[in-house]
This record gives sequence, structure tokens and C-alpha cells, in this order.
Amino acid sequence: MTSKKKAALTSIIAAVFLTTMKFIVGILTSSMGIISEALHSLLDLLAAVITFVSVSISDKPADKEHQYGHGKIENLSAFFESILLVITCVWIIYEAISRLISGNTAIRVTVWSYLVVLTAMAVDIGRSRMLFKVAKRDNSQALEADAIHFSTDILSSGVVLLGLICANFGYHKADAISALGVAVIVLGISYRLGKRAIDVLLDKVPDGLTEKVESRLKSNKDIVCYHDLKIRVAGPDTFVEVNVHIHPHTDLETAHCICSRIEKDIASLIPRCTTVVHAEPDE
Repeated sequence: MTSKKKAALTSIIAAVFLTTMKFIVGILTSSMGIISEALHSLLDLLAAVITFVSVSISDKPADKEHQYGHGKIENLSAFFESILLVITCVWIIYEAISRLISGNTAIRVTVWSYLVVLTAMAVDIGRSRMLFKVAKRDNSQALEADAIHFSTDILSSGVVLLGLICANFGYHKADAISALGVAVIVLGISYRLGKRAIDVLLDKVPDGLTEKVESRLKSNKDIVCYHDLKIRVAGPDTFVEVNVHIHPHTDLETAHCICSRIEKDIASLIPRCTTVVHAEPDE
């Protein structure tokens, strides 16, 4: 099993544990804040499963039907994850506002209420760090999306914790208000994840990447100029195409060596990068 699969599987196990614990304590205490976090964790579990499947498929080599590989399955999974989070937020907002309007905001704050939130924060800190580490090493956007997601879960759990503390001092509306806070946080996460996934699916070049490649090309003394630079990203893989002009009297073997050096230079700049360089004689 690859490191990406192990990281995704660990995230699934953590999500199962947190979801079960939050639902049990949320139902027993009637805490809207904890129940909203339980639903959030349920979506985390589904997202973790999608991520596990996507990283398993994305590592498959290119074939006749998928000549650029299967990397975009990671971006597609991130897009599905953002949709699921928005659906959850709609339910949380509806339920929290209904409680505030009806006045049915009383909850039972126990030691278990605090324990489940503090445990969730500790688990999210651990797994977000682990996912960030593996995502950076393997250039996995699916794992990075999960890592960002779970790191912001820490903030949403903090909002719920604040609601429990207020409810413990008699201000029970704070629990429903904290649930609304969780929903706002998650909506923000969903927007960023969804936008990033759509950008990659539509072949938008990541910010700053074109400038990095152009900087390397401009500093190369073997070429006269370049044009038609194209960059696309698919999951953990990046594909670069560029036409370069070289001196007209350059022999074929030297031209080939120049193109190879350019490809290696760009590959050292971008992890998991496939570069195609087309050489033309400069007029």
C-alpha cells in the first residue's frame, strides 16, 4: 500500500471514531452544536472514503483511453466533497434557526460534551499534520484538500466548545449560534475547495506557475526565444509544452540535448512534471 493510501485510510479510521462519538454525545445531550459537528464528521468520513478511492485510481499509469493519466480523479473528488459540505451546511443553518425561533434551545452540558469536542480537536490536529506531510511529499491535491478541511475542523470545534461553555453558564442559545458559526466556517471551506477543484478541471494554470517556468526559460542561454507555453495540471501531475527557438546551424544531436536539459530543468522546478519541448531553428 502506498503512503497516500495509508494516509487516506488513517483518515477514514479517525472519521469513523469521531462521527460515532459525536453522534452519541450529541443525542444524549441534545446539543445542536455537537450534532452539527457529528454531521460534519459524517461528511468528513464520506470525503475520506472518496479521497481513498481517488488516490488509488490517480496512481494508475496512463492508458489508451486516459493518455494524460488518471490524476484529475483527485480534483473531481475534491469537487464532490465541497458539494457534500454545502448540503450539510444548509441543514445545520435550517435546524439552528428553527431552534432559535422556537426557543427550544435547552441542552444538557456534561463532562462528555467537553470531552468529545476536545478529543475531536486533538484528532484533527494529528491527522491534518499527517495529511499535509504526505500531500506535500507526493504532490497530492486530494490529500491536501483533506488536510485543509481537517485543519479548519479544529476552528469549528473551537466554536462549538465556546457555545458549550456559554450554555454551561445558562446561555443556551449560544449552542445554536455556535452551530451557525460552524456552518459559516464550513461554507467558506466548501467555496475554496470547490473553486480550486473547478479551476483544475477547467485546466486553469495555478497562480505563479507560468511565471516560474518562464523565468527558467528566459535564463536559458541555449535558446533564442520561446513561444506557445502551455501548462495543465491533473491531480499530482503537471504537463508542460513549449516551443523554443535555437540557432539555425545547431546540429540535431545538440538540439536534442538542449531540449533534454530544458525538460530536466523544468522537472526539477515542478514535482511529477512531464515536459515536451519542440525545437525550431531561429530565423
